Amino acid sequence: MAEYNPKSLKAEEFINHEEILETLSYADAHKKDLKLIDEILDKARERKGLSHRAASVLLACEDEEKIKEIYDLAEQIKKDFYGNRIVMFAPLYLSNYCVNGCLYCPYHAKNKHIARKKLTQEEVAKEVVALQDMGHKRLAIEAGEDPVNNPIEYILDCIKTIYSIKHKNGAIRRVNVNIAATTVENYRKLKDAGIGTYILFQETYHKKNYEILHPTGPKHNYDYHTEAMDRAMEGGIDDVGIGVLFGLDKYRYEFAGLLMHAEHLEAVHGVGPHTISVPRVKRADDIDPDEFDNSLSDEMFCKIAACIRIAVPYTGMIISTRETPEVREKIIRLGVSQISGGSRTSVGGYCEEERPHDTEQFDVSDNRTLDEVVNWLMRAGYIPSFCTACYREGRTGDRFMSLCKSGQIQNCCHPNALMTLKEFLMDYASEDTRKIGKAMIEKEIDNIGKDKVKDIVRERLVKIANGDRDFRF
Repeated sequence: MAEYNPKSLKAEEFINHEEILETLSYADAHKKDLKLIDEILDKARERKGLSHRAASVLLACEDEEKIKEIYDLAEQIKKDFYGNRIVMFAPLYLSNYCVNGCLYCPYHAKNKHIARKKLTQEEVAKEVVALQDMGHKRLAIEAGEDPVNNPIEYILDCIKTIYSIKHKNGAIRRVNVNIAATTVENYRKLKDAGIGTYILFQETYHKKNYEILHPTGPKHNYDYHTEAMDRAMEGGIDDVGIGVLFGLDKYRYEFAGLLMHAEHLEAVHGVGPHTISVPRVKRADDIDPDEFDNSLSDEMFCKIAACIRIAVPYTGMIISTRETPEVREKIIRLGVSQISGGSRTSVGGYCEEERPHDTEQFDVSDNRTLDEVVNWLMRAGYIPSFCTACYREGRTGDRFMSLCKSGQIQNCCHPNALMTLKEFLMDYASEDTRKIGKAMIEKEIDNIGKDKVKDIVRERLVKIANGDRDFRF
C-alpha cells in the first residue's frame, strides 16, 4: 500500500487515499471540538495557511458561530492579500474535437449529436478581435484532447495568432492555457510561446471514481493526469492552476485532495498553485448533472471557497460563468480573486450575434456582457482589474509568491488595476459604467500608500485619457 508523502512525485503517494480517509475521520471526530477549532482559526489568522487536515475540520464544523468566524476570516484574508480587486478574463474555445470518453463532458468521443468544430487561424483572429472589442486583455484557451485535430503545434499556432492581433486599442496581454496533460517537452514549448498560467483540472482526486468517469482515451490514466503539474514545472512553467469539478465525488474528499495537491507543489517546487478553480458540474448537451449524486448546495459551495481561502491564502481563486450572478456575488466576498465576464463556452461563439449553444461545453448561468459585469462589480465596491503586469514583468512562480506572501504585491496591483480599469472605461465602457468607474478611480487613488506612486498614477491616468496605453508598475 502506498505511503503518504507530499514530497513524492508519485500520484498515489502525494494524493494518498488512506490519508484522505483518515483526514475525513479526524474531521468528523473533531468537528464539535470548539477548543481545537479556535486553535485552528488562531493559526489561520497568522496568514500562513493550514494543512489539509486542519482545513477539513473547519469544513466539517457545523457550529453557526464558528462558521461565521470562518467567513469573516476568509473575507479579511482576501482583503489583506488581494485588496478589493477582481481580475477579469474570458475563456476562448479553440476546438471541441476530443478522443476521451469523460462521462460529465459533452465533448466526449461518443457524443454523435454535438457539432464538432475547430477554429482556423483566421477564425481565431476574428474571435480575438471580438474579445478585444469587449475589452478583454487576458484569455484562457481551451481545447479537447485530440492528437490529430488539436496537436501541440495547433495550440502553439493559436497562441502566436492571439498575441499578434492588435485591433484599435486592444491587445491580449496574457494567454493562460487549459489543455490536456502532456509531456515535459510540450510544456517547454508552451513556456517558450509565452503562456501565462498552465491550468488543468483534476476533475476528481478519487482514483477509482476517476477511472470510472474517464472510461476511455488517454485521460483514463489517473497517474499521468495527476502528475501533470510536476512535468509542467519541470518544463519551466512557473505558474500552474489546479481545480476539481465539484459534484463528481464527495466534496469533502475533493477538498482534502485539492489541498494535498497544493501542499505537494509547495513541498517539491517551493511554490504552490498560482490559482485554484472551483467549478461545479453543470447541465450541457448529453449531460444531466442530476446523474451525479454528489451535487452540493450553494451554501456549502461558499463554505468550501472560504475554507480554501483560509488554507491557501496566497493563491488566486477563480469562479466562472457556470455560476449565477447571485452565487458569484456571495463567493467573491469569501475569497475569489478572478472571474470571467461575457463568456461564451462554444467554439467560435464570440463572433456570433446570438449566443450559440450547439458546441457549448456547459450552460452559462451568468449571461451578462463584460460591461455589465464590470458595472456590477464596481457597484459592489470591487475594482475590476485587467492587469497582466506580473507575468510581463517576470513576477511569476516563487518571485510572485514571495511578494504575495509578504503583502508587497499590493504596491503593484492596486495602481495597475486602476490604470487598466481607466483603459477599459476610455475604450469600451458604456456611459453609466464610465461614470461609476471615474468616481471609483478617484476614491481608490487615495488608498495608494506611497505619495510618489500616487503622483505617477495621476500622471498616467491623464496620459491614458489622452490616448496612451499599457502603463504598469
